[in-house]
Amino acid sequence: METQDQSAAPSTQQTNPDEIQHSQVNPPVHENNTHQQDAQPLAAPNMSIPPEDSMPGNGLPTFPNPDDTFATLQQTVLNNAFANSSGLMMRPMEPMMGLNGSGVSEAPHPANGNSLSADDIALYDRQLRLWGMEAQQKIQSANIVLITMKALANEIAKNLVLAGIGSLTVVDDQVVTEADLGAQFFLTEEDIGQNRAQAAASRIQKLNPRVRVIADSGSIMTKGASFFRDFDIVIATDLSPTLLAFINTATRLHNRQFYAAGTYGLYGYIFCDLIEHDYVLQREKPNVPTSLGPETRTRSIIKVENQKEGGKSIEKVQKRELYSTWDLASDTSILPPEYLKSKRRLKAVTPALSCLRALWAFQQLNGDRFPGHNQQDLQAFTRSATHNHQLLSLPSETLRSEFLRSFLQNVGCEIAPVTAILGGQLAQDVINVRGQRQQPIQNMVVFDGDKMEAEMYPLHPEGALGRAQLEATTSPMVAAPLDPAQMFQLDPAAAAAMAMPPTGV
Repeated sequence: METQDQSAAPSTQQTNPDEIQHSQVNPPVHENNTHQQDAQPLAAPNMSIPPEDSMPGNGLPTFPNPDDTFATLQQTVLNNAFANSSGLMMRPMEPMMGLNGSGVSEAPHPANGNSLSADDIALYDRQLRLWGMEAQQKIQSANIVLITMKALANEIAKNLVLAGIGSLTVVDDQVVTEADLGAQFFLTEEDIGQNRAQAAASRIQKLNPRVRVIADSGSIMTKGASFFRDFDIVIATDLSPTLLAFINTATRLHNRQFYAAGTYGLYGYIFCDLIEHDYVLQREKPNVPTSLGPETRTRSIIKVENQKEGGKSIEKVQKRELYSTWDLASDTSILPPEYLKSKRRLKAVTPALSCLRALWAFQQLNGDRFPGHNQQDLQAFTRSATHNHQLLSLPSETLRSEFLRSFLQNVGCEIAPVTAILGGQLAQDVINVRGQRQQPIQNMVVFDGDKMEAEMYPLHPEGALGRAQLEATTSPMVAAPLDPAQMFQLDPAAAAAMAMPPTGV
């Protein structure tokens, strides 16, 4: 167990306790997907995998300067005291450093392009047998940014690079410390004092020379919203909820897919906002015809085609998943009706979900710091966890004092087997999303090390989802009313003064 330096799937299967002992050597993504069917490339005469940008016009307002817009959003958040003490300064983007030390002023382009060479086919032969040529080409063209190079990001980077993505940009402005060596395998004692992203990049590159690996030693807090436009997928790890909300806002503005993840000792989470994501499932044609329309609140069937393959009737079903933003899903969203109608399912929900939401709320109100070992912080955290447990309609007996104590003792720690499990699961979902042949995470996964389970919980607010949610929150862009209770950066007198209406109103 190593102490962290405080800076800043469809239903997931139960983890085998025997496997966690060996998860330090986590198998590459293309080696551990044997549970899927041996499928042929999903090319069909009239229906293929949806294109990467098969998202209809979303009616988003056009902004002359995206960074100015992001700055406006930032100021709105700051006005509501929903930012850390340092704020999110909008300074010019620092040049990214390549492995040769040369500055790169613009986003990297996939090094291996969209076509597969004979060498690629030989190297990725096993993956091609699993998900086909077309899916591998989409994976190979992926341009991904990974923020914060700690133990969890190590696992994600390893699996994505071994799977053969196009390029990986690693962003981290922190230096390597002795504590980093306990849970990371891309760093050595010789790297202490060096930038974490630059120290890890050369070893990441050795995993797969066909993937372009770029180290960016700048702070993510200095990046404008347009920085994220240059990537297909943005993955933020081990960041505060405040920064996650900022980054997710930027990815929404530029129609980019977003993942957030973090670990706290034996506990952790994965969140994704894919906005609207289409994928195709291939199966034998059932006796009952498949109907178009909604399956759940978030998932709908938008296209069905049938064809003959090898004498069998094959059905190809195109589905669409809708998502919510981080700030909505992580705060007041409730569990879906299928949970609320079943006492058995509610009782099975891990209390780690309530504790995670309590931790994020505590950080937002206390300058992004973790709860301290003092009575005031412990009482505030306990009240928040109890409130979130009630908000989720979970039975009170499942939130025990022993669990609260265990969760708080794990906050601020990294455990390598846990990061291996969550890192592998997140990387696998990224591969599935790029290939568009599997149902993705919807939309929160919570890992409970006490139960050795990583369960998925769809958490969404009332109202619109997907792009419609974005339009509702960005048009018109009006600052929300000030809430004195959330102004943790202001003293009580100043907060009260700002909340009072002007004289004569």
